[in-house]
Amino acid sequence: MATEQTALTETGAAPEPKPDSAVIRDALGVGVAVGLSGFAFGVTSAGSGLSMLQTCVLSLLVFTGASQFALVGALAAGGSPFTAAAGAFFLGVRNTFYGLRLSQLLDLPRAVRPFAAHWVIDETTAVTLIQPTRRAARIGFTATGLTLYVLWNITTLLGALGAEALGDTDAWGLDAAGPAVFLALLAPMLRTTTERAVAGLAVVLGLGLLPLLPGGVPVLVAALSAPLVLFLKGRAGRGAARNSTVGDPVAENPVAENPVAEGPVAGSPAAQSRATGNPATGNPATERAVTENRTAENRTAEKEDR
Repeated sequence: MATEQTALTETGAAPEPKPDSAVIRDALGVGVAVGLSGFAFGVTSAGSGLSMLQTCVLSLLVFTGASQFALVGALAAGGSPFTAAAGAFFLGVRNTFYGLRLSQLLDLPRAVRPFAAHWVIDETTAVTLIQPTRRAARIGFTATGLTLYVLWNITTLLGALGAEALGDTDAWGLDAAGPAVFLALLAPMLRTTTERAVAGLAVVLGLGLLPLLPGGVPVLVAALSAPLVLFLKGRAGRGAARNSTVGDPVAENPVAENPVAEGPVAGSPAAQSRATGNPATGNPATERAVTENRTAENRTAEKEDR
C-alpha cells in the first residue's frame, strides 16, 4: 500500500498533521466564494442567447468556469459556435495536467477516478496541493469539489432564471471572487525566485493581452511564462558555467597542471627508455625477454660475419 505523502512530504520533511475540520473549513470557504460566481455565468450565458437548459447543461457537464465563460463570451461577441467551442476546449486542456499530478497525490481507487476527474479544476487542485498528508488531500479535494459543484450549478440556474432581475452582476463583484480566492491560495506556494518570476510574468502577459486578444486566449499565452522562464534560467546557468572557466589554466589546459600527462617523469625507467631507445627496465620478465632478443641478434650477426 502506498504511503501517505503529498508534494510537501516528498521533500523529505515529516508532514505535520492537520485536523480534518480545518481542511473542511478551508475547502468550504473556497467552494462558497467561487460557487457564488455561478450567478455571473448564468446571466452571461442567458445574454449570449443560450437557453436556460443549455446554460445548466454546460455547468453540469463541463464544470470549468474559465472555459464556460470563454464559450459564452465568444458567442456573445458574435463568434461562431465552432470557434467558441475550440477556444473553450483548449482553455480546459490545463485540467489534464492537473489530473496527472492529482492522480499521484490522491491515489484514488480505479472505480472512483472517472467521477473524480470531473472535479479536477483550478480550485480543487489548489486546495489539494497545499495539504500535508494524503488523507488531508483527499478530504480537501472532495469537500471543495462537492461544495463548488453544487453551488455552481444552483447559482447558474438562478442566474439564468433571473438574468433580467439581477441586472449587471459586475456591480456585485462576484466576478472577482474566484480570482481573488485563487490568488490567496497560490501566493503561499510561491517560495522560490523562479516560481515568483513565472507568476509575475503570467500576470503581466494575461492582463496586458486581455484587451488585445479574444477571451480565453490571454490565459493560454500566459501559460507560456513557465517554459520561457525555465529556458532563460537554464541559458543563464550555462553562460555562468562557461564564464567561470575563463582564465582558469587548469580548466583551459589540464596538461599544464599535470606534467605527467606530457610524458614520463624525468629519471624514471620509462624516461630513460625514451631517451636511449631501449625498452623500460625494472620488470624481470621484460629484462629477460630483452636479453634473449639481444643474444639472438648477436648470434645472427656472428653467423653473417662468418
